[in-house]
Amino acid sequence: MHRRASLVLLNTLSLSRLPLAAVFIAVSDLRLRAFLVVLAAATDFLDGWIARHRGLATRLGALIDPVADRAFMVTAFIVCLLDALIGPVELTLLLLRDIGTAIGFIVARLRPDMRAIELKARMLGKVVTTLQLAVLLCVLLYPPLVRPLVAFVALLSLASVVDYTRAVWRQRQRQELPPSRPSSRIPHGPTGAPMGSMRE
Repeated sequence: MHRRASLVLLNTLSLSRLPLAAVFIAVSDLRLRAFLVVLAAATDFLDGWIARHRGLATRLGALIDPVADRAFMVTAFIVCLLDALIGPVELTLLLLRDIGTAIGFIVARLRPDMRAIELKARMLGKVVTTLQLAVLLCVLLYPPLVRPLVAFVALLSLASVVDYTRAVWRQRQRQELPPSRPSSRIPHGPTGAPMGSMRE
């Protein structure tokens, strides 16, 4: 019962980024929006830390966490676009990784031979997410840094998509390998005779 309650609390913490995204839409003060970004980042770090250190990682949590992350991030960037804080090209570059992984997820779920593949977060993808948060804070508080950071995020996003695709492809190849057969060789004793034929 305690584990179930902990999992509910953990998933609630992850899902809290959805109402934070709604509040981001509703408010217009840039500093308040920046505070919401920091708060969303804190909940992301906290739920991941708790899941790892208390052994609460689950397949459902592994799905909820990135979905909540993407929902907040995409919402925040679209709001910034509508408020003319960033342009369409910058938005596309910032969401390059998300578009690529979304396409990969859909393809993996549509193809029967790839449905059993477990889609896990990659370290490079986590780095991109961290940089996206940094860009979002710069958009709100320090615009001069936005363009160089966007270029850097775009390059890492391409690398992340390649890394993610290779990881999925390696899993698929491992699934296609035939199971290893047990050896049919008969063990021999020190005299060279089969073990079964040796007398005591």
